[in-house]
Amino acid sequence: MSSVVETVTELVTPILENHQFELVDMEFVKEGQSWYLRLFIDKEGGITIDECALVSDELSEKLDACDPDPIQQAYYLEVSSPGAERPLKKESDFEKAAANQANIFVKLYEKIAGSKEYEGHLVNLTATELTLEYRDKTRQKQVVIPRAKIAKARLAIEF
Repeated sequence: MSSVVETVTELVTPILENHQFELVDMEFVKEGQSWYLRLFIDKEGGITIDECALVSDELSEKLDACDPDPIQQAYYLEVSSPGAERPLKKESDFEKAAANQANIFVKLYEKIAGSKEYEGHLVNLTATELTLEYRDKTRQKQVVIPRAKIAKARLAIEF
């Protein structure tokens, strides 16, 4: 499945660059009986439905023109915004979140200080770790998380 993602990344990159869009994430997954190729795109100020449709149309044309077909099975192509709780995948995603001291959610491979999940403000970022300030009941605390222990990270909406 990773070869599908790699191939589609090569095909969609020029399309996105042409429109000054960013590829946030991509997945090729089977859900029930159906396969889904999902692309999450964005741009400064947010992406519109029409812009998602534009990328979908242009990518569909490129995929249809490929010989041999890079995706053997039938699938649904979905192009959408990553949403308000967008994943943090690239270094630039983490850097932007740190610059804004954004509220993020982090899921870990193993527990740190008794928990595998943290949500709080990203107050410091280095090449090897990040520091979150979070609320534990009524107290503010900080946790230093080695980046190698992060399974998933995303922005988190504050209420």
